[in-house]
Amino acid sequence: MYVPFFGLKQKPFSIAPDPRYLFMSERHREALAHLLYGVQGGGGFVLLTGEIGAGKTTVCRCFLEQIPARCNVAYIFNPKLTALELLITVCHEFGIKFAPLTSAGTPPTVKDHVDGLNEYLLRTHAVGQNNVLIIDEAQNLSPDVLEQLRLLTNLETSERKLLQIVLIGQPELRGMLARPELEQLAQRVIARYHLDALSEKETAQYISHRLAVAGLKGALPFDAGALHRIHQLTRGVPRRINLLCDRALLGAYATGKARVDRTIVDKAALEVFGPDGEKAKTSPARWWPLALAGGVLLGAAAMAAVQWGGRDTAPLRAMSAPATAASAASAARPRPAAAVASTLPTAAAALTPPLRSIDDLESLLARAPHDEHDALRVLAPEWALQLGDGDPCALAAEQDVRCFRAHGGLALLRLLARPSVLALRDAQDRPVYAVLAGLGHDDATLVVGKTPLQVPLSLLTTVWRGDFTTLWRVPGGYSVPLSLGSHGVLVDAVGAQLAAQQGASAPAPDHSFDATLRARVAAFQQAQGLAPDGVAGPTTLMQINRASGIAEPWLAGTAPAASAAAVAQRK
Repeated sequence: MYVPFFGLKQKPFSIAPDPRYLFMSERHREALAHLLYGVQGGGGFVLLTGEIGAGKTTVCRCFLEQIPARCNVAYIFNPKLTALELLITVCHEFGIKFAPLTSAGTPPTVKDHVDGLNEYLLRTHAVGQNNVLIIDEAQNLSPDVLEQLRLLTNLETSERKLLQIVLIGQPELRGMLARPELEQLAQRVIARYHLDALSEKETAQYISHRLAVAGLKGALPFDAGALHRIHQLTRGVPRRINLLCDRALLGAYATGKARVDRTIVDKAALEVFGPDGEKAKTSPARWWPLALAGGVLLGAAAMAAVQWGGRDTAPLRAMSAPATAASAASAARPRPAAAVASTLPTAAAALTPPLRSIDDLESLLARAPHDEHDALRVLAPEWALQLGDGDPCALAAEQDVRCFRAHGGLALLRLLARPSVLALRDAQDRPVYAVLAGLGHDDATLVVGKTPLQVPLSLLTTVWRGDFTTLWRVPGGYSVPLSLGSHGVLVDAVGAQLAAQQGASAPAPDHSFDATLRARVAAFQQAQGLAPDGVAGPTTLMQINRASGIAEPWLAGTAPAASAAAVAQRK
Protein backbone atom coordinates (compact mmCIF):
# COMPACT_ATOMS: atom_id res chain seq x y z
CA MET A 1 0.00 0.00 0.00
CA TYR A 2 2.80 2.45 0.89
CA VAL A 3 5.16 1.07 -1.78
CA PRO A 4 4.43 3.56 -4.63
CA PHE A 5 4.13 6.45 -2.15
CA PHE A 6 7.83 6.09 -1.29
CA GLY A 7 8.90 5.32 -4.85
CA LEU A 8 9.57 1.65 -4.12
CA LYS A 9 8.97 -1.40 -6.29
CA GLN A 10 8.17 -3.84 -3.50
CA LYS A 11 7.82 -4.01 0.28
CA PRO A 12 11.31 -3.73 1.77
CA PHE A 13 10.68 -5.17 5.23
CA SER A 14 8.97 -8.49 4.74
CA ILE A 15 9.98 -11.07 7.37
CA ALA A 16 9.95 -13.81 4.72
CA PRO A 17 13.50 -15.02 3.90
CA ASP A 18 14.39 -13.45 0.54
CA PRO A 19 17.99 -13.92 -0.67
CA ARG A 20 17.90 -10.62 -2.56
CA TYR A 21 17.68 -8.78 0.79
CA LEU A 22 20.54 -10.68 2.40
CA PHE A 23 22.60 -8.35 4.63
CA MET A 24 25.82 -9.59 6.20
CA SER A 25 27.09 -7.39 9.01
CA GLU A 26 30.59 -7.68 10.41
CA ARG A 27 29.37 -9.96 13.20
CA HIS A 28 27.52 -12.15 10.70
CA ARG A 29 30.75 -12.53 8.75
CA GLU A 30 32.60 -13.41 11.97
CA ALA A 31 30.00 -16.07 12.76
CA LEU A 32 30.38 -17.48 9.25
CA ALA A 33 34.16 -17.56 9.65
CA HIS A 34 33.79 -19.55 12.89
CA LEU A 35 31.55 -22.10 11.18
CA LEU A 36 33.93 -22.49 8.23
CA TYR A 37 36.90 -22.83 10.59
CA GLY A 38 35.04 -25.45 12.60
CA VAL A 39 34.27 -27.55 9.51
CA GLN A 40 37.98 -27.66 8.71
CA GLY A 41 38.91 -28.49 12.30
CA GLY A 42 38.86 -32.26 12.05
CA GLY A 43 35.57 -33.20 13.68
CA GLY A 44 33.73 -32.48 16.90
CA PHE A 45 31.10 -29.83 17.59
CA VAL A 46 30.70 -26.27 16.30
CA LEU A 47 28.24 -24.05 18.16
CA LEU A 48 26.36 -21.00 16.83
CA THR A 49 23.87 -19.26 19.10
CA GLY A 50 21.88 -16.05 18.85
CA GLU A 51 18.63 -14.38 19.82
CA ILE A 52 15.44 -15.09 17.89
CA GLY A 53 15.62 -13.13 14.64
CA ALA A 54 19.31 -12.27 14.99
CA GLY A 55 20.19 -13.81 11.61
CA LYS A 56 21.33 -17.35 12.44
CA THR A 57 19.50 -18.68 9.38
CA THR A 58 21.20 -16.04 7.23
CA VAL A 59 24.61 -17.19 8.42
CA CYS A 60 23.69 -20.85 7.95
CA ARG A 61 22.54 -20.16 4.38
CA CYS A 62 25.88 -18.56 3.53
CA PHE A 63 27.70 -21.37 5.32
CA LEU A 64 25.96 -24.02 3.23
CA GLU A 65 26.86 -22.10 0.07
CA GLN A 66 30.56 -22.08 0.96
CA ILE A 67 30.97 -25.66 2.20
CA PRO A 68 33.63 -27.42 0.08
CA ALA A 69 32.43 -29.48 -2.88
CA ARG A 70 33.58 -32.83 -1.46
CA CYS A 71 31.55 -32.40 1.71
CA ASN A 72 28.28 -34.26 2.30
CA VAL A 73 25.75 -32.34 4.38
CA ALA A 74 22.85 -33.60 6.48
CA TYR A 75 20.51 -30.83 7.67
CA ILE A 76 17.94 -31.34 10.44
CA PHE A 77 15.62 -28.42 11.18
CA ASN A 78 13.14 -30.20 13.48
CA PRO A 79 15.19 -31.76 16.27
CA LYS A 80 12.32 -32.68 18.58
CA LEU A 81 13.21 -36.35 18.14
CA THR A 82 14.10 -39.35 20.24
CA ALA A 83 17.62 -40.73 19.99
CA LEU A 84 16.43 -43.47 17.60
CA GLU A 85 14.41 -41.01 15.49
CA LEU A 86 17.45 -38.75 15.27
CA LEU A 87 19.63 -41.61 14.01
CA ILE A 88 16.98 -42.61 11.47
CA THR A 89 16.79 -39.01 10.22
CA VAL A 90 20.56 -38.63 10.02
CA CYS A 91 20.86 -41.86 8.04
CA HIS A 92 18.09 -40.73 5.66
CA GLU A 93 19.82 -37.37 5.19
CA PHE A 94 23.04 -39.12 4.20
CA GLY A 95 21.18 -41.58 1.96
CA ILE A 96 21.92 -44.62 4.13
CA LYS A 97 19.24 -47.24 3.57
CA PHE A 98 18.00 -50.01 5.84
CA ALA A 99 15.62 -52.89 5.26
CA PRO A 100 12.29 -52.47 7.12
CA LEU A 101 13.13 -55.56 9.18
CA THR A 102 16.40 -57.15 10.22
CA SER A 103 17.19 -60.83 9.67
CA ALA A 104 15.71 -61.43 13.12
CA GLY A 105 12.40 -59.99 11.94
CA THR A 106 12.65 -56.83 14.09
CA PRO A 107 12.98 -53.16 13.09
CA PRO A 108 16.55 -51.74 12.97
CA THR A 109 17.80 -50.70 16.40
CA VAL A 110 19.99 -47.81 17.55
CA LYS A 111 23.03 -50.06 17.15
CA ASP A 112 22.01 -51.02 13.60
CA HIS A 113 21.79 -47.35 12.62
CA VAL A 114 25.07 -46.42 14.34
CA ASP A 115 26.82 -49.32 12.59
CA GLY A 116 25.37 -48.30 9.23
CA LEU A 117 26.41 -44.68 9.78
CA ASN A 118 29.92 -45.74 10.80
CA GLU A 119 30.28 -47.86 7.66
CA TYR A 120 29.11 -44.92 5.51
CA LEU A 121 31.50 -42.47 7.18
CA LEU A 122 34.47 -44.81 6.71
CA ARG A 123 33.55 -45.43 3.07
CA THR A 124 33.22 -41.73 2.20
CA HIS A 125 36.37 -40.87 4.16
CA ALA A 126 38.29 -43.41 2.08
CA VAL A 127 37.42 -41.50 -1.12
CA GLY A 128 38.32 -38.09 0.32
CA GLN A 129 34.84 -36.88 1.33
CA ASN A 130 33.91 -35.13 4.58
CA ASN A 131 30.53 -35.27 6.33
CA VAL A 132 28.77 -32.49 8.22
CA LEU A 133 25.59 -32.77 10.29
CA ILE A 134 23.81 -29.44 10.88
CA ILE A 135 21.06 -29.27 13.51
CA ASP A 136 18.97 -26.10 13.62
CA GLU A 137 16.86 -25.09 16.65
CA ALA A 138 19.24 -27.26 18.69
CA GLN A 139 17.95 -25.82 21.98
CA ASN A 140 15.05 -28.27 21.52
CA LEU A 141 17.32 -31.31 21.78
CA SER A 142 16.78 -33.46 24.86
CA PRO A 143 19.73 -34.49 27.06
CA ASP A 144 19.62 -38.11 25.88
CA VAL A 145 19.70 -37.00 22.23
CA LEU A 146 22.64 -34.70 22.95
CA GLU A 147 24.43 -37.64 24.54
CA GLN A 148 23.74 -39.73 21.44
CA LEU A 149 25.24 -36.96 19.32
CA ARG A 150 28.33 -36.98 21.52
CA LEU A 151 28.70 -40.71 20.96
CA LEU A 152 28.53 -40.16 17.22
CA THR A 153 31.69 -38.06 17.42
CA ASN A 154 33.46 -41.19 18.70
CA LEU A 155 33.35 -42.47 15.12
CA GLU A 156 36.90 -41.74 14.00
CA THR A 157 40.08 -42.95 12.36
CA SER A 158 43.57 -42.64 13.82
CA GLU A 159 43.83 -39.26 12.04
CA ARG A 160 40.54 -37.47 12.57
CA LYS A 161 36.93 -37.73 13.60
CA LEU A 162 34.60 -38.72 10.79
CA LEU A 163 31.59 -36.53 11.57
CA GLN A 164 31.45 -32.77 12.10
CA ILE A 165 28.33 -31.62 13.98
CA VAL A 166 27.11 -28.00 13.84
CA LEU A 167 24.57 -26.98 16.50
CA ILE A 168 22.57 -23.81 15.81
CA GLY A 169 20.20 -22.52 18.45
CA GLN A 170 18.94 -19.85 20.80
CA PRO A 171 20.99 -18.58 23.79
CA GLU A 172 19.62 -21.24 26.14
CA LEU A 173 21.61 -23.81 24.17
CA ARG A 174 24.76 -22.43 25.82
CA GLY A 175 23.20 -22.97 29.22
CA MET A 176 22.25 -26.53 28.34
CA LEU A 177 25.83 -27.39 27.39
CA ALA A 178 27.08 -25.90 30.67
CA ARG A 179 25.26 -28.57 32.70
CA PRO A 180 27.54 -31.02 34.52
CA GLU A 181 26.00 -34.05 32.80
CA LEU A 182 26.94 -32.61 29.38
CA GLU A 183 30.51 -31.66 30.27
CA GLN A 184 31.96 -34.31 27.96
CA LEU A 185 30.05 -32.86 25.01
CA ALA A 186 31.03 -29.29 25.91
CA GLN A 187 34.70 -30.31 25.89
CA ARG A 188 34.33 -31.42 22.26
CA VAL A 189 33.17 -28.00 21.03
CA ILE A 190 36.07 -26.79 18.87
CA ALA A 191 34.50 -23.47 17.80
CA ARG A 192 31.66 -21.42 19.21
CA TYR A 193 30.17 -18.03 18.42
CA HIS A 194 27.27 -16.05 19.85
CA LEU A 195 25.63 -13.84 17.25
CA ASP A 196 24.85 -10.51 18.88
CA ALA A 197 22.29 -8.10 17.50
CA LEU A 198 23.20 -5.24 15.16
CA SER A 199 24.83 -2.07 16.47
CA GLU A 200 23.09 1.27 15.95
CA LYS A 201 25.29 1.99 12.94
CA GLU A 202 24.62 -1.47 11.48
CA THR A 203 20.90 -1.05 12.08
CA ALA A 204 20.91 2.09 9.92
CA GLN A 205 22.97 0.27 7.27
CA TYR A 206 20.54 -2.66 7.36
CA ILE A 207 17.53 -0.38 6.85
CA SER A 208 19.26 1.51 4.04
CA HIS A 209 20.27 -1.76 2.35
CA ARG A 210 16.74 -3.20 2.34
CA LEU A 211 15.24 0.01 1.01
CA ALA A 212 17.84 0.19 -1.76
CA VAL A 213 17.08 -3.40 -2.82
CA ALA A 214 13.37 -2.53 -2.84
CA GLY A 215 14.09 0.29 -5.29
CA LEU A 216 14.64 3.42 -3.20
CA LYS A 217 16.53 6.22 -4.90
CA GLY A 218 17.40 9.29 -2.93
CA ALA A 219 17.11 10.20 0.73
CA LEU A 220 16.22 7.62 3.36
CA PRO A 221 12.57 8.02 4.48
CA PHE A 222 13.67 7.80 8.16
CA ASP A 223 15.20 10.79 9.93
CA ALA A 224 18.10 10.43 12.38
CA GLY A 225 15.84 10.44 15.43
CA ALA A 226 13.70 7.68 13.94
CA LEU A 227 16.75 5.50 13.21
CA HIS A 228 18.04 5.97 16.76
CA ARG A 229 14.63 5.07 18.21
CA ILE A 230 14.29 2.01 15.96
CA HIS A 231 17.55 0.65 17.30
CA GLN A 232 16.45 1.30 20.88
CA LEU A 233 13.10 -0.44 20.44
CA THR A 234 14.31 -3.41 18.38
CA ARG A 235 17.62 -3.91 20.23
CA GLY A 236 19.18 -4.39 16.78
CA VAL A 237 17.37 -7.67 16.07
CA PRO A 238 16.74 -7.83 12.29
CA ARG A 239 13.32 -9.47 12.50
CA ARG A 240 12.08 -6.83 14.96
CA ILE A 241 13.57 -4.12 12.75
CA ASN A 242 11.56 -5.45 9.80
CA LEU A 243 8.31 -5.49 11.77
CA LEU A 244 8.76 -1.99 13.14
CA CYS A 245 9.98 -0.34 9.92
CA ASP A 246 7.16 -1.87 7.90
CA ARG A 247 4.56 -0.48 10.28
CA ALA A 248 6.30 2.90 10.54
CA LEU A 249 6.28 3.35 6.75
CA LEU A 250 2.61 2.44 6.74
CA GLY A 251 2.01 5.09 9.43
CA ALA A 252 3.87 7.75 7.47
CA TYR A 253 1.87 6.91 4.35
CA ALA A 254 -1.42 6.98 6.26
CA THR A 255 -0.68 10.45 7.62
CA GLY A 256 0.72 11.80 4.34
CA LYS A 257 4.28 12.30 5.60
CA ALA A 258 7.25 11.71 3.31
CA ARG A 259 9.62 10.90 6.22
CA VAL A 260 9.29 8.79 9.34
CA ASP A 261 10.06 10.62 12.59
CA ARG A 262 10.37 9.42 16.18
CA THR A 263 6.69 10.03 16.90
CA ILE A 264 5.64 7.71 14.08
CA VAL A 265 8.14 5.08 15.23
CA ASP A 266 6.80 5.16 18.80
CA LYS A 267 3.23 4.77 17.62
CA ALA A 268 4.23 1.93 15.29
CA ALA A 269 6.09 0.19 18.13
CA LEU A 270 3.00 0.35 20.34
CA GLU A 271 0.94 -1.29 17.62
CA VAL A 272 3.52 -3.91 16.65
CA PHE A 273 5.13 -4.86 19.96
CA GLY A 274 2.33 -3.92 22.37
CA PRO A 275 2.66 -1.84 25.55
CA ASP A 276 5.42 -4.06 26.98
CA GLY A 277 7.46 -3.75 23.79
CA GLU A 278 8.25 -7.47 23.77
CA LYS A 279 5.68 -9.29 21.65
CA ALA A 280 4.27 -8.50 18.25
CA LYS A 281 0.50 -8.39 18.23
CA THR A 282 -1.41 -10.41 15.73
CA SER A 283 -4.33 -7.99 15.61
CA PRO A 284 -4.42 -5.53 12.68
CA ALA A 285 -2.64 -2.24 13.23
CA ARG A 286 -4.77 0.79 13.90
CA TRP A 287 -3.18 2.54 10.92
CA TRP A 288 -4.64 0.05 8.46
CA PRO A 289 -8.15 1.58 8.39
CA LEU A 290 -6.65 5.05 7.93
CA ALA A 291 -4.31 3.83 5.21
CA LEU A 292 -7.15 2.10 3.40
CA ALA A 293 -9.28 5.20 3.67
CA GLY A 294 -6.41 7.30 2.35
CA GLY A 295 -6.03 4.98 -0.63
CA VAL A 296 -9.75 5.17 -1.38
CA LEU A 297 -9.73 8.98 -1.11
CA LEU A 298 -6.73 9.30 -3.41
CA GLY A 299 -8.38 6.98 -5.89
CA ALA A 300 -11.62 8.93 -5.74
CA ALA A 301 -9.77 12.20 -6.18
CA ALA A 302 -7.96 10.84 -9.21
CA MET A 303 -11.25 9.70 -10.75
CA ALA A 304 -12.76 13.13 -10.08
CA ALA A 305 -9.81 14.78 -11.78
CA VAL A 306 -10.44 12.68 -14.88
CA GLN A 307 -14.16 13.47 -14.92
CA TRP A 308 -13.69 17.17 -14.15
CA GLY A 309 -10.50 17.82 -16.07
CA GLY A 310 -11.46 21.46 -16.82
CA ARG A 311 -11.72 22.40 -13.15
CA ASP A 312 -8.98 23.44 -10.73
CA THR A 313 -7.08 20.33 -9.65
CA ALA A 314 -4.49 22.06 -7.47
CA PRO A 315 -5.68 20.22 -4.29
CA LEU A 316 -5.23 16.89 -6.10
CA ARG A 317 -1.73 17.86 -7.24
CA ALA A 318 -0.81 18.83 -3.69
CA MET A 319 -2.07 15.50 -2.31
CA SER A 320 -0.21 13.43 -4.86
CA ALA A 321 3.01 15.46 -5.03
CA PRO A 322 5.13 13.21 -2.77
CA ALA A 323 4.10 10.09 -4.67
CA THR A 324 4.65 11.79 -8.04
CA ALA A 325 8.11 12.97 -7.07
CA ALA A 326 9.01 9.53 -5.79
CA SER A 327 7.72 7.92 -8.97
CA ALA A 328 9.77 10.29 -11.10
CA ALA A 329 12.85 9.49 -9.07
CA SER A 330 12.23 5.76 -9.28
CA ALA A 331 11.92 5.95 -13.06
CA ALA A 332 15.54 7.07 -13.27
CA ARG A 333 16.98 4.12 -11.37
CA PRO A 334 17.50 0.48 -12.33
CA ARG A 335 14.37 -1.55 -11.79
CA PRO A 336 14.19 -4.96 -10.13
CA ALA A 337 13.81 -7.67 -12.74
CA ALA A 338 10.34 -8.67 -13.76
CA ALA A 339 9.29 -12.25 -13.09
CA VAL A 340 8.86 -13.97 -16.44
CA ALA A 341 5.72 -16.10 -16.57
CA SER A 342 6.70 -19.74 -16.14
CA THR A 343 5.83 -22.43 -18.67
CA LEU A 344 6.58 -25.23 -16.22
CA PRO A 345 3.61 -27.34 -15.00
CA THR A 346 3.45 -26.07 -11.43
CA ALA A 347 -0.23 -25.21 -11.02
CA ALA A 348 -1.48 -26.33 -7.62
CA ALA A 349 -4.30 -28.31 -9.24
CA ALA A 350 -1.78 -30.45 -11.08
CA LEU A 351 0.38 -31.23 -8.08
CA THR A 352 0.37 -34.63 -6.47
CA PRO A 353 -0.18 -34.74 -2.70
CA PRO A 354 3.12 -34.10 -0.89
CA LEU A 355 5.28 -37.20 -0.77
CA ARG A 356 5.73 -38.66 2.70
CA SER A 357 8.30 -41.44 2.36
CA ILE A 358 11.60 -42.06 0.66
CA ASP A 359 10.16 -45.18 -0.96
CA ASP A 360 7.41 -43.13 -2.67
CA LEU A 361 9.97 -40.61 -3.89
CA GLU A 362 12.30 -43.28 -5.24
CA SER A 363 9.47 -45.02 -7.09
CA LEU A 364 8.62 -41.74 -8.82
CA LEU A 365 12.27 -41.01 -9.59
CA ALA A 366 12.38 -44.32 -11.44
CA ARG A 367 10.66 -42.37 -14.27
CA ALA A 368 13.19 -39.53 -14.20
CA PRO A 369 15.58 -39.16 -17.17
CA HIS A 370 19.12 -40.44 -16.77
CA ASP A 371 20.39 -37.88 -19.30
CA GLU A 372 20.73 -34.28 -18.11
CA HIS A 373 20.09 -33.12 -21.68
CA ASP A 374 16.46 -34.27 -21.43
CA ALA A 375 15.86 -32.21 -18.29
CA LEU A 376 17.58 -29.15 -19.77
CA ARG A 377 15.20 -29.30 -22.72
CA VAL A 378 12.30 -29.07 -20.26
CA LEU A 379 13.94 -25.93 -18.88
CA ALA A 380 14.62 -24.36 -22.29
CA PRO A 381 11.16 -22.78 -22.91
CA GLU A 382 11.60 -20.72 -19.72
CA TRP A 383 14.32 -18.86 -21.62
CA ALA A 384 12.55 -18.91 -25.01
CA LEU A 385 15.30 -21.15 -26.35
CA GLN A 386 14.95 -23.18 -29.52
CA LEU A 387 16.98 -26.34 -28.98
CA GLY A 388 17.33 -28.99 -31.63
CA ASP A 389 19.35 -32.17 -31.43
CA GLY A 390 22.71 -32.04 -29.76
CA ASP A 391 24.16 -30.63 -26.57
CA PRO A 392 21.60 -28.19 -25.07
CA CYS A 393 24.33 -26.11 -23.41
CA ALA A 394 26.19 -25.63 -26.69
CA LEU A 395 22.97 -24.77 -28.52
CA ALA A 396 21.93 -22.33 -25.78
CA ALA A 397 25.34 -20.60 -25.94
CA GLU A 398 24.64 -19.78 -29.59
CA GLN A 399 21.62 -17.81 -28.30
CA ASP A 400 23.59 -15.91 -25.60
CA VAL A 401 22.38 -18.16 -22.77
CA ARG A 402 24.86 -20.32 -20.88
CA CYS A 403 24.64 -23.31 -18.59
CA PHE A 404 25.87 -22.74 -15.05
CA ARG A 405 26.75 -25.79 -12.96
CA ALA A 406 27.31 -25.58 -9.22
CA HIS A 407 27.47 -27.54 -6.00
CA GLY A 408 25.80 -25.10 -3.66
CA GLY A 409 22.77 -26.70 -2.07
CA LEU A 410 19.53 -24.98 -1.12
CA ALA A 411 21.24 -21.75 -0.05
CA LEU A 412 22.59 -21.00 -3.51
CA LEU A 413 19.33 -22.11 -5.17
CA ARG A 414 17.36 -19.66 -3.04
CA LEU A 415 19.87 -16.92 -3.72
CA LEU A 416 19.79 -17.33 -7.51
CA ALA A 417 16.03 -18.00 -7.42
CA ARG A 418 15.76 -19.45 -10.91
CA PRO A 419 14.42 -22.77 -12.28
CA SER A 420 17.19 -25.36 -12.30
CA VAL A 421 17.97 -28.99 -13.10
CA LEU A 422 18.81 -31.02 -10.00
CA ALA A 423 21.13 -34.02 -10.17
CA LEU A 424 19.42 -36.63 -7.97
CA ARG A 425 20.26 -40.23 -7.07
CA ASP A 426 17.79 -43.07 -7.64
CA ALA A 427 17.36 -46.21 -5.53
CA GLN A 428 20.41 -47.77 -7.23
CA ASP A 429 22.46 -44.61 -6.53
CA ARG A 430 22.50 -43.73 -10.23
CA PRO A 431 22.21 -40.10 -11.40
CA VAL A 432 18.75 -38.98 -12.54
CA TYR A 433 17.58 -35.46 -13.33
CA ALA A 434 14.53 -33.40 -12.42
CA VAL A 435 13.60 -29.76 -12.96
CA LEU A 436 13.19 -27.63 -9.84
CA ALA A 437 10.15 -25.47 -10.61
CA GLY A 438 9.35 -24.12 -7.16
CA LEU A 439 10.97 -23.77 -3.75
CA GLY A 440 9.05 -23.08 -0.58
CA HIS A 441 10.04 -22.95 3.06
CA ASP A 442 9.41 -26.65 3.70
CA ASP A 443 8.97 -28.25 0.29
CA ALA A 444 9.97 -28.06 -3.35
CA THR A 445 8.16 -28.60 -6.65
CA LEU A 446 9.99 -30.94 -9.01
CA VAL A 447 9.03 -31.70 -12.59
CA VAL A 448 9.91 -35.28 -13.50
CA GLY A 449 9.31 -35.64 -17.22
CA LYS A 450 6.12 -33.60 -17.40
CA THR A 451 4.78 -34.55 -13.96
CA PRO A 452 4.99 -32.01 -11.11
CA LEU A 453 5.72 -33.46 -7.67
CA GLN A 454 5.51 -31.74 -4.30
CA VAL A 455 8.47 -33.01 -2.26
CA PRO A 456 9.31 -32.08 1.36
CA LEU A 457 12.83 -30.70 1.64
CA SER A 458 13.57 -33.32 4.28
CA LEU A 459 13.01 -36.00 1.60
CA LEU A 460 14.65 -34.09 -1.23
CA THR A 461 17.93 -33.91 0.66
CA THR A 462 18.02 -37.72 0.88
CA VAL A 463 18.35 -38.01 -2.91
CA TRP A 464 20.14 -34.75 -3.71
CA ARG A 465 23.72 -33.87 -2.80
CA GLY A 466 23.66 -30.21 -3.83
CA ASP A 467 24.58 -30.40 -7.54
CA PHE A 468 22.45 -28.43 -10.00
CA THR A 469 22.53 -26.75 -13.40
CA THR A 470 20.73 -23.57 -14.34
CA LEU A 471 20.79 -21.09 -17.22
CA TRP A 472 21.76 -17.45 -17.31
CA ARG A 473 21.65 -14.74 -19.93
CA VAL A 474 25.20 -13.76 -20.79
CA PRO A 475 25.75 -9.99 -20.97
CA GLY A 476 27.43 -8.61 -24.08
CA GLY A 477 31.20 -8.73 -23.95
CA TYR A 478 31.46 -11.54 -21.39
CA SER A 479 34.09 -14.23 -21.90
CA VAL A 480 35.81 -14.65 -18.53
CA PRO A 481 35.10 -13.23 -15.03
CA LEU A 482 35.92 -9.55 -14.68
CA SER A 483 38.76 -8.66 -12.34
CA LEU A 484 41.43 -5.99 -11.84
CA GLY A 485 42.74 -4.79 -15.21
CA SER A 486 39.79 -6.00 -17.32
CA HIS A 487 38.56 -3.70 -20.10
CA GLY A 488 35.64 -3.61 -22.49
CA VAL A 489 31.96 -2.83 -22.87
CA LEU A 490 30.97 -5.18 -20.04
CA VAL A 491 33.29 -3.41 -17.59
CA ASP A 492 31.61 -0.13 -18.58
CA ALA A 493 28.15 -1.64 -18.17
CA VAL A 494 28.87 -3.20 -14.77
CA GLY A 495 30.47 0.03 -13.56
CA ALA A 496 27.42 2.06 -14.61
CA GLN A 497 24.92 -0.41 -13.14
CA LEU A 498 26.62 -0.64 -9.75
CA ALA A 499 27.21 3.11 -9.59
CA ALA A 500 23.50 3.72 -10.20
CA GLN A 501 22.49 1.17 -7.56
CA GLN A 502 24.91 2.60 -4.98
CA GLY A 503 24.12 6.25 -5.71
CA ALA A 504 27.53 7.10 -7.16
CA SER A 505 28.68 8.71 -10.38
CA ALA A 506 29.15 6.38 -13.33
CA PRO A 507 32.76 5.91 -14.47
CA ALA A 508 33.87 7.35 -17.78
CA PRO A 509 33.53 5.12 -20.89
CA ASP A 510 36.34 2.67 -21.66
CA HIS A 511 37.25 2.62 -18.00
CA SER A 512 39.38 -0.24 -16.69
CA PHE A 513 38.32 -2.53 -13.87
CA ASP A 514 40.12 -0.61 -11.11
CA ALA A 515 40.18 -0.71 -7.31
CA THR A 516 37.07 1.49 -7.09
CA LEU A 517 35.03 -0.86 -9.26
CA ARG A 518 36.38 -3.86 -7.38
CA ALA A 519 35.19 -2.30 -4.11
CA ARG A 520 31.73 -1.68 -5.61
CA VAL A 521 31.54 -5.26 -6.84
CA ALA A 522 32.59 -6.55 -3.40
CA ALA A 523 29.99 -4.35 -1.67
CA PHE A 524 27.30 -5.66 -4.03
CA GLN A 525 28.42 -9.26 -3.42
CA GLN A 526 28.36 -8.78 0.33
CA ALA A 527 24.85 -7.35 0.21
CA GLN A 528 23.73 -10.30 -1.93
CA GLY A 529 25.30 -12.96 0.31
CA LEU A 530 28.04 -13.87 -2.17
CA ALA A 531 31.71 -14.20 -1.29
CA PRO A 532 32.94 -10.57 -1.51
CA ASP A 533 36.03 -11.27 -3.62
CA GLY A 534 35.48 -8.31 -5.97
CA VAL A 535 35.51 -10.55 -9.07
CA ALA A 536 32.42 -10.37 -11.32
CA GLY A 537 31.83 -13.97 -12.35
CA PRO A 538 28.60 -15.75 -13.35
CA THR A 539 26.75 -15.62 -9.99
CA THR A 540 27.60 -11.95 -9.48
CA LEU A 541 26.55 -11.06 -13.04
CA MET A 542 23.31 -13.01 -12.59
CA GLN A 543 22.46 -10.93 -9.54
CA ILE A 544 23.47 -7.69 -11.28
CA ASN A 545 21.13 -8.65 -14.13
CA ARG A 546 18.29 -9.04 -11.63
CA ALA A 547 19.05 -5.80 -9.81
CA SER A 548 19.26 -3.92 -13.12
CA GLY A 549 15.86 -5.00 -14.36
CA ILE A 550 16.79 -7.75 -16.84
CA ALA A 551 13.69 -9.93 -17.20
CA GLU A 552 14.60 -13.53 -16.40
CA PRO A 553 12.68 -16.57 -15.17
CA TRP A 554 12.07 -16.72 -11.42
CA LEU A 555 11.79 -19.85 -9.34
CA ALA A 556 8.15 -20.22 -8.24
CA GLY A 557 7.74 -19.26 -4.60
CA THR A 558 10.64 -16.77 -4.71
CA ALA A 559 9.55 -14.16 -7.27
CA PRO A 560 8.22 -10.77 -6.12
CA ALA A 561 4.53 -10.11 -6.59
CA ALA A 562 4.06 -8.60 -10.03
CA SER A 563 1.68 -5.73 -10.54
CA ALA A 564 -1.25 -6.08 -12.89
CA ALA A 565 0.32 -3.51 -15.17
CA ALA A 566 3.57 -5.44 -15.35
CA VAL A 567 1.71 -8.64 -16.15
CA ALA A 568 -0.27 -6.86 -18.84
CA GLN A 569 2.92 -5.48 -20.38
CA ARG A 570 4.45 -8.96 -20.52
CA LYS A 571 1.36 -10.26 -22.28
